[in-house]
Amino acid sequence: MAFKVGLLGLGTVGTGTAKILLDSQGRHPLLQELEIHRVGVRSLDKPRQVELKEGLLTTDLESIATDPEIDIVVELIGGLEPARSLILAAIRHGKHVVTANKAVISRFGPEIFDAANEKGTYVMLEAAVAGGIPVIQPLKESLVVNRISAVTGIINGTTNYILTRMQKEGADFAEVLADAQKLGYAEADPTADVDGLDAADKIAILASLAFAGRIKLEDVYCEGIRQVSAADISYAEKLNFAIKLLAIAKRLAPADASNATNTTDVTEDRLQVRVHPTLVPKTHPLASINGVYNAILVEGEPLGQVMFFGPGAGSGPTASAVVSDILSIAAILKTETEPIPHPLLSCTHQHYCAIAPMADLVSRFYARFLTKDKSGVIGDLGTTFGKNGVSLESIVQTGMRENLAEIVVVTHDVREGNFHKALEEIRHLDAFDSIPSVLRVL
Repeated sequence: MAFKVGLLGLGTVGTGTAKILLDSQGRHPLLQELEIHRVGVRSLDKPRQVELKEGLLTTDLESIATDPEIDIVVELIGGLEPARSLILAAIRHGKHVVTANKAVISRFGPEIFDAANEKGTYVMLEAAVAGGIPVIQPLKESLVVNRISAVTGIINGTTNYILTRMQKEGADFAEVLADAQKLGYAEADPTADVDGLDAADKIAILASLAFAGRIKLEDVYCEGIRQVSAADISYAEKLNFAIKLLAIAKRLAPADASNATNTTDVTEDRLQVRVHPTLVPKTHPLASINGVYNAILVEGEPLGQVMFFGPGAGSGPTASAVVSDILSIAAILKTETEPIPHPLLSCTHQHYCAIAPMADLVSRFYARFLTKDKSGVIGDLGTTFGKNGVSLESIVQTGMRENLAEIVVVTHDVREGNFHKALEEIRHLDAFDSIPSVLRVL
């Protein structure tokens, strides 16, 4: 029995996927039952890095989504459109879908999964988050008996590469970004990566799976790494921290929820879903994840902690995840006589998770101040923080910068709303020039 696959896109990941499908030796024997039936591309004349049978290529992408002979459509063209429309067309025509498109899933997941559930087809997305690292299926299957409390990840290789080089070389953001673009680690337009948008798409997907509810992308707090300076990297190092862009989805504990600004809708299941640069203690397992690598730490009961680590992008790793999803669907089709959605592989949750506002976040903070070099400044800082309920772990004058005293503060756990209220008051004190950096501490 052969299962026919239609590929939409033959770029980096599409080429890697085709190569695996065409070379089954030494791999799972079910691969021998998969056949590439058609491949949709934008241009027929572009040179290819994989040898396909003559006549497989077409520029008519819609024809692949509607071809009655195709069992599984693999969407690897990226972007929002026509990817969304093609996925929905494939589902309408009774086809199973495999996608690596985190942007489409994070924005249109409810529409796509509703259509798939109604039609009795599967939409698989292992490759949409963290490349070749298996984390989607574990959240759907292996870890499903756990009550997940938090998912914390480094899930954007470009920003991790930039921050790692800043840490090792003492260089500033703009300098390392320019070099990363030359080396191909960063796009010509790096906005999605360095402003945290890519990571926000991914943590929305992981949160939806971990907490069995839909996530509105606009509810995900998103802050990038442009404001992280060489000075912040240096001070973090002295304080025994590494700065990482973290994506965090966390279930609010009852104690955290009791501090909420709006107590009318406080439940144990309110979530925080956020992306921002964070000071990570050197003893934490995520602090040692460097370069373009990704890692996701999952915490739950009764499991405790488990971390998934590996290459988060690239032709081979991402194609590995794509083909594993194709095999999962093929295995179900081979053993099931009726198209009944597998309860652990399909996404059937309907409700939206309640997301707590950032003002309710309880966290430690790092802040760097530039002030006039005069007596009493540190006392004024301590007084202002104290009256706003902010307890300081450390406060140090680190030196002079441009004839201004530089003071670095690290707090104990405090409510974000209280911390920012204190900062607003500090900005209006006569001796204070500016607050160049404010970062959260894990």
